[in-house]
Amino acid sequence: MSQDYLTNAFIRLRQRLRVISGRVIADSEGAEDVLQDSFVRLWRKQYPLRSEKEAEALLTRTVRNASLNEKRRRREVPLETDLVDESPDAAEKERAYDELKRKIDSELTSTQKYILEEKEYGGRTLEEIARELKMEPAAVRMQLSRARKKLKDSMSHE
Repeated sequence: MSQDYLTNAFIRLRQRLRVISGRVIADSEGAEDVLQDSFVRLWRKQYPLRSEKEAEALLTRTVRNASLNEKRRRREVPLETDLVDESPDAAEKERAYDELKRKIDSELTSTQKYILEEKEYGGRTLEEIARELKMEPAAVRMQLSRARKKLKDSMSHE
């Protein structure tokens, strides 16, 4: 029965999931690959889903995370010789990015992380995020504001 929920949700949401993935990795073929891989992975694990709504949430989160992983995987890893020639400014920016990422992971709620990632890196509007999360746009705006304030306060205390 849970596999039926998963299949029905996937068929119904396929285009939306492709758009979510495409926004993250900016490659339609790659987005389709991520979409299919995500479905197969979920199908094999046979999650005990109780409704199509649960399946929808699982599919959306899995496709988004798989797309982010694919985007990270595609980033070129510098060779050691490139690191030696790296300017101090670039190295400092990389350290600042790593510190910010650590703070995002440790200090924000999962909802705040999702809203921040979708707005800042996914290029989505607050209204789109609100529809997906079934929240009011004002509530999404407030969560985004709180997340940014937490990060700003945390960075200024150091």
